[in-house]
Amino acid sequence: MKQTVKLPSKIPVFPLSNFIIFPETTVPLNIFEPRYIQMIDDVMKHERIIGMVQPKEVNNKNPKLYDIGCAGKITSFHETEDGRYLIIINGVCRFKILNEPTTNKLYRECEVVYSDFHNDTKNQNEEIKFTDLELIFKNLKTLFNKQGYTINWKDLEKKNVGQTINTLSMASPFTLEEKQMLLETIDLQSRKSKLSEILETYVIDQFSNTTIQ
Repeated sequence: MKQTVKLPSKIPVFPLSNFIIFPETTVPLNIFEPRYIQMIDDVMKHERIIGMVQPKEVNNKNPKLYDIGCAGKITSFHETEDGRYLIIINGVCRFKILNEPTTNKLYRECEVVYSDFHNDTKNQNEEIKFTDLELIFKNLKTLFNKQGYTINWKDLEKKNVGQTINTLSMASPFTLEEKQMLLETIDLQSRKSKLSEILETYVIDQFSNTTIQ
């Protein structure tokens, strides 16, 4: 059962290029920049919710952001001796940015809505089986091996189908734009189809895409 989490209409956002999270996925983050240290200090006093969103520009201190991101809740917090924060975020629900008000804080905040992705917070049983993922697994294993990436496939098999598709969407060495497309797909079936479609382009190109990071 999914737990009910209070989702604020205004949240701090953490722009990370080529990095996405989905509901029911968990990611660790190493926080060291002063602006994000301030951000974590502030959210730990309240709902512990931050918005993960991709920037449209990578070499800009205040880049334009994609409209769609995912809100995550800090579920683990540890401060190191050198002042860094090691946190774990659990994805809760995707959001759409409405606007970005001006503040005197070091970090950015946005007013957001979650209505387009209300199913993210509900229990869903979409008709997808692990056998439907065989071609995706085959192509991904080839791509990961070709690019020198490693993934714990045994651990992945312990997840449900939805978590597996979302984890692969997050971990795969795709471009910023491709990951954003996966994030913006409304439902799991559409995401599976898009993931398969993206993989096929890499297979056709014989894994010669130079934008892989």
